[in-house]
Amino acid sequence: MDTEDDPLLQDAWLEEEDEDVAFSSRKRCEGALLCGRSPCRVRPLRVTLPVSGFWNIVGWVFTNPYCAGFILFLGCAIPAVLAVVMFLHYPALDIDISYNAFEIRNHESSQRFDALALALKSQFGSWGRNRRDLADFTSETLQRLIFEQLQQLHLNASHLGVSTRVKRSTPQGRMSSPKPHGHLNPGNRTSRTARGAPRWDYSSTYISANTQTHAHWRIELIFLARGDSENNIFTTERLVTIHEVERKIMDHPRFREFCWKPHEVLKDLPLGSYSYCSPPSSLMTYFFPTERGGKIYYDGMGQDLADIQGSLELAMTHPEFYWYVDEGLSAENMKSSLLRSEILFGAPLPNYYSVEDRWEEQRRKFQSFVITYVAMLAKQSTSKVQVLYGGTDLFDYEVRRTFNNDMLLAFISSSCIAVLVYILTSCSVFLSFFGIASIGLSCLVALFLYHVVFGIQYLGILNGVAAFVIVGIGVDDVFVFINTYRQATHLKDLRLRMIHTIQTAGKATFFTSLTTAAAYAANIFSQIPAVHDFGLFMSLIVSCCWVAVLFTMPAALGIWTLYVSPLESSCQTSCNQKCTKKSALHLAEDLFIASEATSRAGRETLPYLDDDIPLLSVEEEPVSLEMGDVPLVSVMPENLQLPAEKSNRGHLITRLQELLEQWVLWSAVKRRWVIVGLFLLVLLLSIFFASRLHPASRAPVLFRPDTNIQVLLDLKYNLSAEGISCITCSGLFQEKPHSLQNNIRTSLEKKKRGSGSPWGSKGSINLQGTVYISKSRSKGRPAVYRFSLNASVPAPWQMVSPGDGEVPSFQVYRVPFGNFTRKLTACVSTVGLLKQTSPRKWMMTTLSCDTKRGWKFDFSFYVAAKEQQRTRKLYFAQSHKPPYHGRVCAAPPGCLLSSSPDGPTKGILYVPSEKAPKAKLSATSGFNPCMNTGCGKPAVRPLVDTGAMVFVVFGIRGVNRTRHPDNHVIGDMGSVIYDDSFDLFKEIGNLCRLCKAIASNTELVKPGGAQCLPSGYSISSFLQMLHPECKNIPEPNLLPGQLSHGAVGVKDGKVQWISMAFESTTYKGKSSFQTYADYLKWETFLQQQLQLFPEGSALRHGFQTCEHWKQIFMEIIGVQSALYGLVLSLVICVAAVAVFTTHILLLLPVLLSILGVVCLVVTIMYWSGWEMGAVEAISLSILVGSSVDYCVHLVEGYLLAGENLPLHQAEDPGACRQWRTVEAVRHVGVAIVSSAVTTVIATVPLFFCIIAPFAKFGKIVALNTAVSILYTLTVSTALLSIMGPGTFTRSRTSCLKAVVGVLLAGLLGLCICLVLLKSGFKIPLPNGTAL
Repeated sequence: MDTEDDPLLQDAWLEEEDEDVAFSSRKRCEGALLCGRSPCRVRPLRVTLPVSGFWNIVGWVFTNPYCAGFILFLGCAIPAVLAVVMFLHYPALDIDISYNAFEIRNHESSQRFDALALALKSQFGSWGRNRRDLADFTSETLQRLIFEQLQQLHLNASHLGVSTRVKRSTPQGRMSSPKPHGHLNPGNRTSRTARGAPRWDYSSTYISANTQTHAHWRIELIFLARGDSENNIFTTERLVTIHEVERKIMDHPRFREFCWKPHEVLKDLPLGSYSYCSPPSSLMTYFFPTERGGKIYYDGMGQDLADIQGSLELAMTHPEFYWYVDEGLSAENMKSSLLRSEILFGAPLPNYYSVEDRWEEQRRKFQSFVITYVAMLAKQSTSKVQVLYGGTDLFDYEVRRTFNNDMLLAFISSSCIAVLVYILTSCSVFLSFFGIASIGLSCLVALFLYHVVFGIQYLGILNGVAAFVIVGIGVDDVFVFINTYRQATHLKDLRLRMIHTIQTAGKATFFTSLTTAAAYAANIFSQIPAVHDFGLFMSLIVSCCWVAVLFTMPAALGIWTLYVSPLESSCQTSCNQKCTKKSALHLAEDLFIASEATSRAGRETLPYLDDDIPLLSVEEEPVSLEMGDVPLVSVMPENLQLPAEKSNRGHLITRLQELLEQWVLWSAVKRRWVIVGLFLLVLLLSIFFASRLHPASRAPVLFRPDTNIQVLLDLKYNLSAEGISCITCSGLFQEKPHSLQNNIRTSLEKKKRGSGSPWGSKGSINLQGTVYISKSRSKGRPAVYRFSLNASVPAPWQMVSPGDGEVPSFQVYRVPFGNFTRKLTACVSTVGLLKQTSPRKWMMTTLSCDTKRGWKFDFSFYVAAKEQQRTRKLYFAQSHKPPYHGRVCAAPPGCLLSSSPDGPTKGILYVPSEKAPKAKLSATSGFNPCMNTGCGKPAVRPLVDTGAMVFVVFGIRGVNRTRHPDNHVIGDMGSVIYDDSFDLFKEIGNLCRLCKAIASNTELVKPGGAQCLPSGYSISSFLQMLHPECKNIPEPNLLPGQLSHGAVGVKDGKVQWISMAFESTTYKGKSSFQTYADYLKWETFLQQQLQLFPEGSALRHGFQTCEHWKQIFMEIIGVQSALYGLVLSLVICVAAVAVFTTHILLLLPVLLSILGVVCLVVTIMYWSGWEMGAVEAISLSILVGSSVDYCVHLVEGYLLAGENLPLHQAEDPGACRQWRTVEAVRHVGVAIVSSAVTTVIATVPLFFCIIAPFAKFGKIVALNTAVSILYTLTVSTALLSIMGPGTFTRSRTSCLKAVVGVLLAGLLGLCICLVLLKSGFKIPLPNGTAL
């Protein structure tokens, strides 16, 4: 039988009248066979089909080697030129890692907060989200205005003298960092108040000789207790670990070049060895004081730990103490799960005159220095203490490094896909290179359009997903072109073959790329700039990728066929000659020679190109199948089966083709009704479980949960506000040097009475002790060893003699000292022993004694975990045989009591050498500052902004952004619209009444959280003279030196606006959907209060705002926008597929498959414990576009198969449907499976990303791809074999009808919306509003 002229792959897009002439006689016989009517044989079609002028030119261009080479050159040159123009003549693209990119500037919550921020900026010259440092001159001006008002009211003139006697204090030190605000870090500060700062101006512009005296940078450390159920950070082992970390930071070789050197440290003599650098702002200043000249200095530079309880009691007398600990600590519960610390660095640096002198250069020097701490700090965590490190510069460095490392995984993904493409293109280096190159170069074009044409100046962090996903999407188009070209070997004319490839593959990939691009483009309508730009960027990349593949791959295929394919065949033939046997080589060569069939006209040669498989070939005799089954008409002739099986090249694709044929025969023919039934059952269950997916119940996770940056982000909700710094809260600034004599005398007196401190009258005692070892041995029983701190040896124990690994004694430390911080416990037991031989047994462990097994505590000591100077290495182990005793020895094999790996009861210890000098306890070891007279009462816990700060603003109407219609964060924020009718003194009574009402609402405001007035000058004492309601205004409970959040704006001698601040009870760690209820409570309560004011009062225009409200609406509206994007992409998909398939019975299987895929993916998300957050919603919005690809390709194959059916109606349409379905899988099966595999491989590296949205996005895309290809090969094939049109063929008339139907459906939907609007129904919009 001749099969080289397969009629199914003839030009499918010819004019209908030509098609009727060419195929009418041929289809009658063929259609009868296909539908089971007659056994006539198929003969090849020998008629040369006419081609229109346009397509003839296209075919000639891509098959002419010079034109094809020129197209490939342009395909490489144009993206390169555009990239050069973009990088050289336009501003560099910045990677935006900030929260700002997710802010919805057009939302009411953002407009309100931005209006307040702009008002602060215009009033004070700088602004920020954590703006707290309101200038003192504002309070002075407000006081002056109050006095003028009092004069007008003829109040007591004696108060006028007060204003003249009030001293103007120097403004408290504050600084404004030039670092751009809004980065994803808890150390982010645009403008920071230095609580308790020394009295000099940090922002001075004059030349100063005080080098490094301005605290301008910092490292923020957080120490978390872990390893036990109590998790109390105030234990000896943990405090020693924290002290060691802080000392390592100060021991950095370049620390003195950047450290902070305030004038106050000059009084601390021990700091002279550190060039009077300020020690860390930490509680270690209380726990590790130093002694010099009989005085105690609280600088944290001591070697020995003071009394923990007494140090805490002293520190708690200052309200600044609470900045360092968690919210659970109190005088009754002196335990904290964490401890904070700040390492401060000063400016100007050496060789600079002032802070402003070459500021960028100073900042770059500091950044290059501070990142050297990252490697060291990352290794400091122990089993008891987790060390977290942050600060603006360190955190930004960590985030950028994380982003860059995740992007490196994209190269791994691309490399794996390149190897897979090489295999699936039958090891063609030429086709693999241009396939991958077309995808990569298209990204440059998309980047040019994104940056230059659309004018977007930054790449959001979400855009990093494109590096992973686009390769998998682009390879889909590449495979379709290669697969279509190789299956068109029956077309002898290379030009006709190329035209067929461009028409068939071009149309199929156009619609799949259209739906995918539309799915991403649906996110363009999102109100969140980052999501908007992500949708735009991805839709541009998908579109540019399709255009690049459309031009590059046909040109590459043309050159490959003419020149490269023979070379590749000869190279592989020569390689096989060296690796295979001659018998196998003979059969393989027959298949390799067939790759040159395009240049031969003889019908006797094999018509397939390499591993090409004909789309249509039939058996010699038809086979009658039961239950309505049709013959599988894709079996190769017998004379070709053996070479195909024995060929090395294309063997994988051949096997995959055969597997897909068997699979679709089972799903589409034999078990189609079973599959449809299972699909409907799974669909119903999926809809049920998908509806149970609830909104997110916690704040979004941005990084992997166990990373330093994510733990810091989680902890920031439990700590004070980011705008609060505590550079002078440590004992160095809070405590004066104490005399040691009174404490020593008291201690000696107590010691005489049998109690007292562990240190003696001479100021120091021996830190070290000795552990003595003895043993007891009896016949037939192993020796049992005894550990003791006493040198005496009672009977029946005997001293151990040196030798054979025995250790008679060894030195230890009684308390943690230096690096000797590993605690070992000696446990004793009598279980399982004979009292007359060895009444007791001992063992050593790094944990507590196991009382359940009879072990009791005897004593403990400290050793080193690593080798130190003048140390001795010993081994300890516990026997795994009765009586399960322990032993210490000098070296194996004497200590091999157990073959198990090292653990709590086995390992290595380093003890001080016998020749090492004895360490002495200093005078500060165990020092209790509260021993004599006590330290006083603990301070009341102040407000440290752990709750969301809500502002109630009057005098501001909003923000004017008419000149900036875009929704992007970068750029000018607009201007403030002030309320000219606002008069502070006219409404002062109502304002005071409102302040009291809000402060008394304990459901909304924390006790002491009302900050109705700005700081300074005791303004509240004067306000009560203006109006009786202003008496007893709530006073905030702030830290010493901490400024109020309340603010006023003054211009031209008039108060323009006022904002009252309230620390709310809203916990910032809750999810956005839960916090939204708090927002509604605030909004409802404030509106109720405003309605009590007289009609026409300017106070009725007041509003409440909070930065946290902006953040919650990011996620809420982000989810809503993504769900709208899902619906929009579904509508676009339905319209595109309807136009593409042109038949309702072809559209229905696609829609059912998409619905099943989306519901099943959401169900798996629900089973996995996921919640519906912003990342999940964005991922869902692209599921429709990525799910439809494989179904559309399958329908395309179904339509191509229909081109060969007879025009008259077949007698058995069911058999024809099944045949067309099988042929559709044969045509596109390998291509869609290959593209699915590459997409999954492209997204697998995303699983290992540290950035959580990347990882979750990759999992969703991989899951969607796997489910989509499974449903395509099962559900879609079964539905097509059941309901697909048997004899339908696509025509221009059907396409026109489909377009009209889509337009009518859209018009009908618009009419329904108009009717609903007229009836009063509100249609919600993605931005949170409603029509």
